[in-house]
Amino acid sequence: MPETVTPPAPLAASVADVVRETVARLRGAGVADPQVDAELLIAHVMDSSRGGVQAASIRGDRMPESTSLALAPLVDRRCAREPLQHLTGRAPFRSMELAVGPGVFVPRPETEMVAQLAIDALRAVVADAPIAVDLGTGSGAIALSMATEVPHARVFAAENSVDAFIWTKQNHALIGADNLTLAFIDLAHAFPELDGTVSVVASNPPYVPDDAIPRDPEVRLFDPPAALYGGPDGLDTVRVLSRVGLRLAHPGGTIVIEHGEWQGEAIRGILTADGWRSASTHPDLTMRDRATTAIRP
Repeated sequence: MPETVTPPAPLAASVADVVRETVARLRGAGVADPQVDAELLIAHVMDSSRGGVQAASIRGDRMPESTSLALAPLVDRRCAREPLQHLTGRAPFRSMELAVGPGVFVPRPETEMVAQLAIDALRAVVADAPIAVDLGTGSGAIALSMATEVPHARVFAAENSVDAFIWTKQNHALIGADNLTLAFIDLAHAFPELDGTVSVVASNPPYVPDDAIPRDPEVRLFDPPAALYGGPDGLDTVRVLSRVGLRLAHPGGTIVIEHGEWQGEAIRGILTADGWRSASTHPDLTMRDRATTAIRP
């Protein structure tokens, strides 16, 4: 009786091939930067880094079958334009890696510049323990940046979305900033005990006009509407922030507000009309107007 020969198992696909196939699928789905997203998704399932994936591709490493099976549904979800950060559960922000997911606004690179403005203002305060407030903190990105990069400061953060506050608390625990205090409260009523003592009031409020539906499906379909839409002109929350900032800040205190690239002039007008001085609008690294600051008289 002839001996039965078991055919050899098929070779696992190479990492390089998986990268190419994933890039092609993401590009076909309209993902903005398919190469980066593909490498980061593969790094996630490989428990590696983007650089590790690139090195594995160059070496000709093979992708384990179990890793390929884990990757497949994530690529499907990314092709459906679910945010990359929801799939990996992480969003880089300045020196931190924040936990994010459904229910919280995913921090964007442009907000890092807004955080820098707040940090610079906080560092310039001549006090042993200056106070800063982040109103509508979401993931905690701005508040945690101030707390970790100005460790002698006392930082307070307010959030009124239950879903978002879960992520705020998780990131507070993850980063471990002992000088940060969280509060579940609407920004309009936040921290009355701090009235007249705050050196920096910062916020990335909802500023998209109600009828300006975002073009990107990642934003339109997955970011929480309460973190996006700010009334007919997008500035309803900014008007509240201006008044709350005047209540919280001491004379000489700074307010820092993120906004859309066409809203600087209107926000300077709101702040100036309320009594703030030296309202100035600042561009981000792409030279788009991104934040407006002003000084409490």
